[in-house]
Amino acid sequence: MFWFCLIYKLRDGSSHQGSVTSMDPNEGVFVLHSESSKMGKVKPVHVIDVPGHSRLRTKLDGCLPQAAGLVFVVDALDFLPNCRGAAEYLYDILTKARVVNKKIPVLLLCNKTDKVTAHTKEFIRKQLEKEIDKLRTSRTALSEADIANEFTLGVAGEPFSFSQCHNEVSIAESSGLTGEISQLEQFIRAYVRP
Repeated sequence: MFWFCLIYKLRDGSSHQGSVTSMDPNEGVFVLHSESSKMGKVKPVHVIDVPGHSRLRTKLDGCLPQAAGLVFVVDALDFLPNCRGAAEYLYDILTKARVVNKKIPVLLLCNKTDKVTAHTKEFIRKQLEKEIDKLRTSRTALSEADIANEFTLGVAGEPFSFSQCHNEVSIAESSGLTGEISQLEQFIRAYVRP
C-alpha cells in the first residue's frame, strides 16, 4: 500500500501534488527512477497501490497471491488520531494465512517525516505494538467462531513486539514530497523480484 505520491517518486522522481481518490488499486510496472540512469540491464518492478480505506481493504486479498513484499504506509504527521485503525488493519494483515505462509516481508513506512511535527518511526512502532497487543488480548478472548484471523500474533504472556511476527517486519521513514524514499527503494530491491 503506497500513497500515490510515493509511486510517482519511485517511477519518475516527480512529486505529485494533491490527492488521488480511487476505488481500485493503482498498478504499474516500471524501472525505479533512481536506477534509470544505471548502465546495464535494469529490471522493472511491479507495484500495486491498494487504498487503505476500510471499504476497500478487501481488494488487498486479490493482490496477495502475487505479493513479494508489502509496504504498509503510515502518515507520521497525523498518526495519533489514526493509530487504532492502522493497528487493526496491520493486525489483520499480519494474521492472514497468505501473508504468513508465504512469509511476505512487511515494511512499515512512516511517510511525511520531513515535517517538524511528524512522529518518529520509533514512536510509531511502539504505539502500534501497544495497540496490537491490546487487540491481541481482546481478540483471543473471543470465541473460536468469532475469530476471523487465521494466525495468532506474539508470544503468550509477553507484550507484543514486531520481532515476534511470523514474517519479517521492518520500519523505515520516507517523504514523498522531498524525495527521500531510499529505504523504500532498498526494501523493494531486496524483496521484489522483477
